[in-house]
Amino acid sequence: MLSLLICRSWYRTVCALKVPLHQVTSAFMPYINAGPVYNPVQTISATCSANAHANKPGSYSKYPRQPEGKEYMRGSSVFNAGAAKTRSDKNKALTGAKPSATRLTDNKIALPSEPLSVDGWHSLKLEHEGYGSFEDYAMGLMIKKNTDIDIAKSLLSYVAVKEGDVTYKLLLKYLVLCVQQKQNKEIYDVCDIMKIKFDTLDTGAHSLLIKGLSETDRWREAIASLESIKKADTPSARNYGECIKGAIVHREDKLAWTLYDEILHRDFIPPEDAIQSLFNADQDLQDEDFRRKLLGILTYFRENQIYPGQPLMKTIKSWFERTPNETWKGQLTKVTDNGHCQACKEQLESSHLTPEEHSILKNAVIESVIKGEDIFRKTTPGELQTFFKFVDSRPPYDIVVDGLNVAYLSRKVPLSTPLLTVVSFLATRGKRILVLGRKHMLLNSKNWIKEDIQRLQKCADCFFLDNISLDDPFLLYACLSSGSHCCFITGDLLRDHKACLPNTETQRLFLKWQRGHQLVLPFYSSENVYLQRFSGVWYCAKGLAQGECGANLQEGL
Repeated sequence: MLSLLICRSWYRTVCALKVPLHQVTSAFMPYINAGPVYNPVQTISATCSANAHANKPGSYSKYPRQPEGKEYMRGSSVFNAGAAKTRSDKNKALTGAKPSATRLTDNKIALPSEPLSVDGWHSLKLEHEGYGSFEDYAMGLMIKKNTDIDIAKSLLSYVAVKEGDVTYKLLLKYLVLCVQQKQNKEIYDVCDIMKIKFDTLDTGAHSLLIKGLSETDRWREAIASLESIKKADTPSARNYGECIKGAIVHREDKLAWTLYDEILHRDFIPPEDAIQSLFNADQDLQDEDFRRKLLGILTYFRENQIYPGQPLMKTIKSWFERTPNETWKGQLTKVTDNGHCQACKEQLESSHLTPEEHSILKNAVIESVIKGEDIFRKTTPGELQTFFKFVDSRPPYDIVVDGLNVAYLSRKVPLSTPLLTVVSFLATRGKRILVLGRKHMLLNSKNWIKEDIQRLQKCADCFFLDNISLDDPFLLYACLSSGSHCCFITGDLLRDHKACLPNTETQRLFLKWQRGHQLVLPFYSSENVYLQRFSGVWYCAKGLAQGECGANLQEGL
C-alpha cells in the first residue's frame, strides 16, 4: 500500500495537467469506436527512447546465442550490463518475492488492425497484465510497424480517459509516429499540447519538432526550437539541415546560408539533403552571390575530402546543366589508372607534390605529428634523435614497411613469416627497404622466429622501437625524408595523424601525398604478394619481379 501511494504521488507530481482534462481528451475522442471487434495479427515489439526522433537500428549482444533452457554466464564482474538486475531477481527468488515485471518481447503483444474503443484497449491490456508499461511498448511497436495514425490516436484516448493524463514519454512517441508519417495536423496538435502542458522540452522533442515543422507553414517554430536547443546543448548537423531545407522552401535564402555557416563554424559536415535543397533552390533566388556560395560548397568538399552520394551528385550535375547563359553537359564516367577522365579525356590533378609542398608537409609532420604537444605520448626525445640520425646517415629508401601491420596479415603462420615473405619479394626488385618494428620482435618465440628476423635484417634496414612507442610517426618521417619517390606499406589509414596537422591546407597536402605513396596488402599469400594502391589499383609484386607489368608498379613503388 505504501509503494502504491508513493507511485501515485510521483505520478501526480510529474504528470499534473496544466490544461483542463477535456481539452486533452477532445483531441483524441472522435477516433474511439463503439467497441469494434478486431483480428489481431502477430507483430514485432519495439521500444523507442523518450528523446529519440528517428528509428534506431536494433542492438546486438556480444555473447553467443545459447541453447534453449541454458543461461549464459557473462562472468563474475559486477560491472557487467544487467548484473544488478540479475542479482536482484535472484535475491527475490530466494526470499519468495515476485520477480520484477517482465519486458514485453516480440511474440507477446499484438496490435489491432483498426482503432479501438476504451473498452477494447482495456481488454487488450488485460491480456498482457503483469508485464511492463503496455502503452509504451504498444506505441513503440506502432512506430516500428508504421501503424495507421488513427490506431495510435485511439490508444492515447484510452490513456487519457483511464489515467487522467498522457505522459510526456507517450506523447513523444506519438510525435515520432506523426513526424514519421508527415501528419502535419497531428504534429500541430501535439506541439500545442506539449508547449502548454510542459514548461520545457528536451532536445529530442525539439529535434522532432524541427523535423516535423521545418517544411510546413509553421516552419518558424522549427527555427525557435533550434534556438531553444542552443541554450542548453549543441544542435546536431541534422537539426541545422532540416532548418536549412525549411528556409529554402519558404524562400528565406539569407537565413539558410546563415545556418549553413553555423554548421561549418561548429565543424559539422552539412547533411547531403540540406546541400541538395540549396542546389535545387528556385532560379530567381540564385543571384550571383548565391551561385558563388554554391561553388564554395564544392570547394569545401574538395578541401575536406567529402565525396557526395549519387543523389547529390545528380543534383549538382543538373544544376550545372540548367545554369543560364552557360552550356554544361554532365555524364557518369570513370577515371583510368593513369588519371585520365574517360569522358573528356582530360588528365586529372596529379597526386605528386611540388618540392615546396613536400617541404611544407614534412615540417608540419615533424612538428605536429611526431613531436606534438607532448613528445612522450609517442616516443622519447632520445629515441627520436637516434632515429633521425639513423635515417639521415643512410641513402634514401624506396619503401618503408610497417612491420607489425604486415606481420599480422595472417595468424595461421608465425608473425615473422608474412613480414619476411613481403620484404624478400620487394628486395628482389633491387629496392632499398626500411622495416620498422618493435624490440619484442628480436626475442625468439613461436611468433617471432629468430632465423626469420636475421634473414629480414639481411634483406632490409631494420629499426626496432621501444615496445610502447608509436611506429606510425617514424614511418611518416622516414618516407618523407627519403624524397617524393618513396612509398610506404601499411593498412593504417592514418586519420588520427592527419587530424593532428595544424590546418586544412596541410591536411589536404597529406591526403594528396598519401594517395600517391601508400601501398596496402589486403591479404597474405605465400605464393604472391599483392599490393594495392591507396587509390584502389592492384599490383602483383611477384609477377612484376618476373618482368610483368613492370612499368605500372615502377610508378607505384
